[in-house]
Amino acid sequence: MRLWSVHPKYLDTKGLGGLWREALLAKSVLEGKTESYKNHPQLNRFKKLSNPVDAINQYLLGVHEESARRGYNYNKNLMDTGFKKIRILITTEQLNYERTHLLKKLKIRDKEKYKQTKMIKVWEVHPMFKIIDGDIEDWEVSARK
Repeated sequence: MRLWSVHPKYLDTKGLGGLWREALLAKSVLEGKTESYKNHPQLNRFKKLSNPVDAINQYLLGVHEESARRGYNYNKNLMDTGFKKIRILITTEQLNYERTHLLKKLKIRDKEKYKQTKMIKVWEVHPMFKIIDGDIEDWEVSARK
């Protein structure tokens, strides 16, 4: 499971679809509707919030907005849009880690998207996040070897 902090606009078609499905799975986990993935580290930043279900719905909305911008028809009825908006902090080093990770994926999956994206110097984050200085996040276990 990968719940990207980078803005969904940087994802290729396959990545955006995967993010939508994984965020919906995360929503099911946070709602207590499934036992699978309930201890996945990527969920920790949502679990520690006062209302993790509102947060994942807000996250889903950001993904849905990008999909709509591209002309895709993701089912908006799968999320609740009556959430209270919040901001989640994301560190500069986490953003750098995700940028590198995504570029590796794009280089293999979508060479044109890779060429466009690698040229971007300052990356935006998902609309619910705010960038702060700091190291890679504790929940990013794949970076901790």
